[in-house]
Amino acid sequence: MQGAWYALGLTLFAGLATGIGSIIAFTAKRHSHRFLSITTGFSAGVMLYVSFVTILPKGAEALTARYGDHWGQWLNMAAFFGGIFLISLIDTLIPEAENPHETHSDQELSLLQNPSPPNGQVQGESGTGATGSAPGTHEHGADNKGLMRMGMFTALAITIHNFPEGLATFVSALQDPSLGVAIAIAVALHNIPEGVAVSVPIFFATASRKKAFVYSLLSGLSEPAGAVVAFLGLYIFASKETGTLPLEIMGILFSAVAGIMVYISVDELLPTSKAYGKGHDSILGLVTGMFVMALSLLLMKA
Repeated sequence: MQGAWYALGLTLFAGLATGIGSIIAFTAKRHSHRFLSITTGFSAGVMLYVSFVTILPKGAEALTARYGDHWGQWLNMAAFFGGIFLISLIDTLIPEAENPHETHSDQELSLLQNPSPPNGQVQGESGTGATGSAPGTHEHGADNKGLMRMGMFTALAITIHNFPEGLATFVSALQDPSLGVAIAIAVALHNIPEGVAVSVPIFFATASRKKAFVYSLLSGLSEPAGAVVAFLGLYIFASKETGTLPLEIMGILFSAVAGIMVYISVDELLPTSKAYGKGHDSILGLVTGMFVMALSLLLMKA
């Protein structure tokens, strides 16, 4: 169980990035959607490359060592798709309207930096901020509850999504600290726009930057919570003599983590990257993430 505190620290760093997203939303004078597109694409590239090149083979190696080549490969495949099924089940339980990866317009984000928060009005669907009965606007009192509900559901959705991400970061860092750093950075970049997604509706509902920031930060703390659960599981199942996990458990964990990360990349990161970007921005981020991950793995072996 050596290195558990280091792995927990990396997971905490990744989770707190939702708070960074909230701070950026309130302080940045100009929001670069292209930057968000490239960074989320970069995260997807890191996660996809490391899942298929490093984590999934590690799972196969452990399982084949325990059960032989035939059954080890079958169990590796089953655990991989089991991880995908787990995260897709979580996705199914979250209402689509509260998608934490919904993009926000520049006009919405600019209101977050207004020194006079919206008291008598909120942003309407059309993006206008006029009062009265003009199209696309609504009275603040009428929409407060709806916006607050959206913000809370978004925070809940991110909390649920981040739990398996925390587990993935922790397990990877525990097995290979350098690999854990790369995954933690990728997850942190992924969490920044999620922090924005929580802050926008809660700020419009409450006119409180403090509440928007706190809820954004709390949604990211489920990452270290997932790591703590993983740590407790490892503590229970680890060998008392060696302090390490049995090969079959480690193999299944690695294969499932690879499945979780592939699903997150394909279902969340790449669509978000495409929504924020233009042209080939998302592909640029994806390929750059893969290249940086490949280069870092080669340098670590040197």
